Amino acid sequence: QAQLVESGGGLVQAGGSLRLSCAASGRTNGIQGMGWFRRAPGKEHEFAAAISWSGDSTYYADSVKGRFTFSRDNAKNMFYLQMNSLKPEDTAVYYCAEHGGSGLRTRLYEYDDWGQGTQVTVSS
Repeated sequence: QAQLVESGGGLVQAGGSLRLSCAASGRTNGIQGMGWFRRAPGKEHEFAAAISWSGDSTYYADSVKGRFTFSRDNAKNMFYLQMNSLKPEDTAVYYCAEHGGSGLRTRLYEYDDWGQGTQVTVSS
């Protein structure tokens, strides 16, 4: 089982930027892809972005496309979500998740493990 730890959340004004980090440790040799999901108060989990384990392929939800960038540091098992032009509707707890299957996945149930989450709050 892999362990995932998110960090980098905080409070930012609309239009600002944050960079979230996800550290993967433990049994990472079976991981094939990573994802970021978010959950706003009173809402279901929402897919934000996915990346292949190699970092070569990415996929974004329409709501974040052009504003968020998912990347990986190949020297470490670190993944980053650069979030620019933040909007109040981006306010949520953000979770990184991993899966051992194929392709870029957009549904949380398709992932095997996820972290505890990090809070992002965007003020208007």
